[in-house]
Amino acid sequence: MKVETTRFGTIEIDEGKVLNFVKGILGFPKDLRYALLPHKENSPFFWLQSLDSPDLAFVVINPSLIVSDYSFELPEEAERELRLEEGDKAEALVIVTFRNRQNGDARSMSANLLGPVVINVDKRLARQVVLDPNKYPVRYEFN
Repeated sequence: MKVETTRFGTIEIDEGKVLNFVKGILGFPKDLRYALLPHKENSPFFWLQSLDSPDLAFVVINPSLIVSDYSFELPEEAERELRLEEGDKAEALVIVTFRNRQNGDARSMSANLLGPVVINVDKRLARQVVLDPNKYPVRYEFN
């Protein structure tokens, strides 16, 4: 399937690789179909490109690459919505934000550890989950 995007131009996506969100990412309730695209070779970052809005894409990363002990228990509701069964592979990604530092041109990065995107890899279903704000922050600074 061919998809027009603002950032990448026309891209070809294998329909079997489309991630179908059972609920939209917070703030984007109507965008339910995404493709996960590599940022560049050997990069830990990926682009979560909406297939519903050509100009919507998020930078994401595996949270264990920035917080080695990142873990959480998936709420039962999310587990049901993602149709996770024993043996299904689930993965989490977190959305990364880039900001210019106030004291110069350098950029800082933060990851939303509070709201990971959980993916049922086997069924290609995804959902953003909001965790306990006492355990993880919405803006975790890292380099």
